[in-house]
Amino acid sequence: MGEEKRVHLSKRAPEAYAALRAFSSTVGRLAADAGLDARLREIVQIHASQLNGCAFCVRMHVDAAVKAGLDADVIAQIATWRESGVFDERERAALELTESFTFIHEDGVPDEVYDQVGGILSEEEYVALSWVLVAINAFNRVAIAGRYPVPPRAGSTALTTPDAAPPATTSPRTPHVHAEESA
Repeated sequence: MGEEKRVHLSKRAPEAYAALRAFSSTVGRLAADAGLDARLREIVQIHASQLNGCAFCVRMHVDAAVKAGLDADVIAQIATWRESGVFDERERAALELTESFTFIHEDGVPDEVYDQVGGILSEEEYVALSWVLVAINAFNRVAIAGRYPVPPRAGSTALTTPDAAPPATTSPRTPHVHAEESA
């Protein structure tokens, strides 16, 4: 990806971004009240971000997942969840719904997914999870459209090519912040 500057949506329209953050806060409370734990919320937010190609949000939610107690093995398995045995029935249902919401333009939420997930999650959990997915997909679009940077971390052993831009010496101010409840 080029180093082209993009309009930073959250900085250029802070009132709209504040509304999105407030929405995310409401969604976080809804999810917590419905009994969706941080582990499940982070798993689906990482997966939606992976599917959308949002490196910024993947990094943010991997950090939050580690704080929620997920280890590297579980996080690494998210992208291959169908072939992995590390996810329980609820998490598998949530990951299935994540894919339907992220690719909603293809088939909507197919009846078989709705019925399968509805047979595992309560209606309250389904509604809350659906709003978590709406929120993360919105944040992914803001970060992707603005090409929010994801430089190597200090001390990172990331491989670089001779043509690669040098790593940032300071981390950029984080413009994409979810409320604690939904993160």
